[in-house]
Amino acid sequence: MSDATVSKSAQILASVAGLLLVVLSLWGLLKHGASLDVYKRMWQHIAERPGGPMSFRFILQPTMAFLAALHDGIKDARTGREPYLHKLLTRPHHLGENLSEALQATARIVLLALGMDTIYQATVLKTFYPGEMVLVALLLALLPYILLRGPISRIARRWFAAKNSSPAAGG
Repeated sequence: MSDATVSKSAQILASVAGLLLVVLSLWGLLKHGASLDVYKRMWQHIAERPGGPMSFRFILQPTMAFLAALHDGIKDARTGREPYLHKLLTRPHHLGENLSEALQATARIVLLALGMDTIYQATVLKTFYPGEMVLVALLLALLPYILLRGPISRIARRWFAAKNSSPAAGG
């Protein structure tokens, strides 16, 4: 990790979230397989969720991911780190480290997404699809963070540069 200030509890939370994502993915693969019918069902269920019960999470969880991306994007701009998505795409040899950083930033949101999807599946679907749960958590929590952190960093970097070059800043 490039940021040594990550707390032990944040590392543990990220480890728990990562382990749950892996275990649920494997469980879903073993339980339901990987056929075309499974993928169709999965995407159909996901497409139906925003209009159904508990649809507030489609606003809540990406908003929470945005706030985490805002915090980290501004920190990236202040410290001069390169934009996050650019770093993910151009440094594949550091992919694990970079995704671990994203999971540490969003672990609580991912765990919340997993918990809320468990409730949704139990009450609406009346069954359990662990693979869908993982996909929903990744789509609502991790993906918005990854997509937003870099642009936020670029905007913040420009804002800081404009603020520092203004006549008032020069004194």
